[in-house]
Parts: sequence; C-alpha cells; structure tokens
Amino acid sequence: MITGKKKKQEDAPVLAVDGPSGSGKGTVCRLLARELGWNLLDSGALYRLVGIAARNHRVGLDNHAALEVLAGHLDVQFQPGDDEGRVILEGEDVGPILRSEEVGALASEVAAVPAVRSALLTRQRAFRIPPGLVADGRDMGTVVFPDATLKVFLTASAGERAERRYKQLKDKGEAVSLPRLVEDIEARDRRDSERAVAPLRPAPDAVLLDTTGMGITEVFLRLMAEVRERGII
Repeated sequence: MITGKKKKQEDAPVLAVDGPSGSGKGTVCRLLARELGWNLLDSGALYRLVGIAARNHRVGLDNHAALEVLAGHLDVQFQPGDDEGRVILEGEDVGPILRSEEVGALASEVAAVPAVRSALLTRQRAFRIPPGLVADGRDMGTVVFPDATLKVFLTASAGERAERRYKQLKDKGEAVSLPRLVEDIEARDRRDSERAVAPLRPAPDAVLLDTTGMGITEVFLRLMAEVRERGII
C-alpha cells in the first residue's frame, strides 16, 4: 500500500543537474532553486563532509567499512545564511574549508567507495519534498533520481573550469597554481568517470550544455527556458 505521504514525495518534481567540477552547476542550481522556490540538494557537499569527517577521525580512505559508518551517521546541519549559508559538522562550522581543493580531492576519493554512495543514497532522496527539488551532483539523473522531471548535464573544457576555480580561490586570498589546478581537475575527471559505481556521465535523456565561454546568467536563463518549454512551471 502506498501512503499519501510517500506518493506526495514521489510526485515532487526534480531538476537533476550533473556535471564535472567547475562546470557551473553549483552556482546555477542555487539560482534555479531560488527562482523556482524549490528545495536544493548539494550532493557534493555530503561527500565533502564524509571526507572531512574521515580526516578528523583519522580514518584511512582505504578503510571502506569505517567510511560507510561515517557516511551513514553524519552529524551535519545545513543552516540558512548569506550566500551558501553555514554547514555544521559535529558542532563545528566547516563552511570555510568545505570548498577547498584539499577537501574536494578527499570527496572525489570517498565518492568512489560503493559503500559510501550506498549509505548516502537514502539521505539524498529524502530531500525530494514539495514543491520540488533542484539536485546538484554527478549522478543525480542516472542513479539518485532516474525519474527526474528534467535532467541536465553541464560541462566545460578543463582549461576553462580550472580558470574559474583559480579566480574563486584567488578571490579568497588563497595561493594557487593554474597549471596545478588543470592537472587536479583532469585527475578528478578521470577518477569520477572511471569509478566502478555511478560513474560521471550524462543520462541518456539529459539535456547537454557545454558552458565553455558562457556566463552564469546565460546558463541560468538557458535552463529556465528549458523548464518553461517543458511546462514544469
């Protein structure tokens, strides 16, 4: 028997936006969620949090059983605020380090662990509540929400994605090397696309959009046009 609550959750529309690091999906998803008045799932943040928790508890990235426990029992709160808000992990505000390159590398490694992905699946799907959900990640349209109302896959050249990241980090006062960022992005792309479980790739029915040379406003308007053309709003 399907309860009214379950049916209501399943009826909530989902806009699934996947793509590699630096493709612009995080920023555009926040804009879309704000415009639509929908909930937002930043799935990458969950993997980053598992990476931080592993580092804090000195859990080796090859200890898959311990990583699964961490992923299944994340003590995390997402608190609203300016820009991305605050992220509290085990009582500590980890927002300032959440988007660092070091944590991004950790996230990419723990995301390749099948047990971690399995442990986070239910938590991610719980974000699907009315009036709708904008889901940002790498397997939103292929694994987490295969029945998403609209699936989008954003990409851009590795060089452009590295330049975007370089500017973000420089604006935060961090010392970074552009050639090193290109190498890191290419390595992360390989790791994400070659992993055995939920590799990074577009869903067969996804809208493909190369954002190379596009500003974030242009990307946002292009996706909003797609939403309207499909009668989602």
